[in-house]
Amino acid sequence: METIVFAGAGSMAEALIHGWVKEGVVLPKSIYVMNKSDQQKLQRLADTYGVQIVCGSREIVKKADCLILAMKPKDIQHAMEDLVPFLPTHTAILSVVAGVSMNTIEESLGKRPIARIMPNTSATIGMSATGVAFNTSVTSSLKNEFMHMLEAIGLVIEVQEDELHAVTALSGSGPAYLYYLVEAFEQAGMKFGLNQEVVRKLAVQTIAGAAEMLKQSSEEPTELRRKVTSPGGTTEAGIQALEKYHFIDAINACIQNAEAKSRELASIKTK
Repeated sequence: METIVFAGAGSMAEALIHGWVKEGVVLPKSIYVMNKSDQQKLQRLADTYGVQIVCGSREIVKKADCLILAMKPKDIQHAMEDLVPFLPTHTAILSVVAGVSMNTIEESLGKRPIARIMPNTSATIGMSATGVAFNTSVTSSLKNEFMHMLEAIGLVIEVQEDELHAVTALSGSGPAYLYYLVEAFEQAGMKFGLNQEVVRKLAVQTIAGAAEMLKQSSEEPTELRRKVTSPGGTTEAGIQALEKYHFIDAINACIQNAEAKSRELASIKTK
């Protein structure tokens, strides 16, 4: 794609830009970024990644091969109304806006190729877990191009659009849950006199090691957990505390709340 235009310059837009530029999938000169009002943020993106910034005029949208919707859900309707007069019929849409359906996008921008993705901020380091759904206007060649771009920032799994709500709750929001876990590890470790830096290194390596074990092993998580949990040992004592405080119920509630919020956002935008 020769011209990719980002409408929105938040953390997810930056994660994609960082990943694509770092991996050399998209040239910085091909990326144009605009947002509602934060010119200082645009300039920082230009200085950091070498991308082009758009201030005021929307004329560049007329040349876009792909328009990426990367604004907050509450801003998308106004943004689409602002952009549609400049949008060619051939321009494909890639949306990272949580909860906003392809039907809603089509209602404002017309029938055209649309892909909805739910990456996470680990795209910045090429380790995103991304769910993607396509509408019927996306050709096989365009799908391959989108998949190539997304694979440059991590794992990509194609799902049905309705399943993106669950993807949003699991992997889209997932990094925040793990960061929260590390926060809890640090607080607990420091109570025993360990230095925060020491606790963080131990926690991060433990999570990274366990993740790699899950990737490399054919065994189920239950079996891997069992191998660590010696009867009457320290791990068993820790697991008992997690069970006492309903750890699994808390995780279920976390995912269910996030999935329900995604559906709520979709409902708001289609009314």
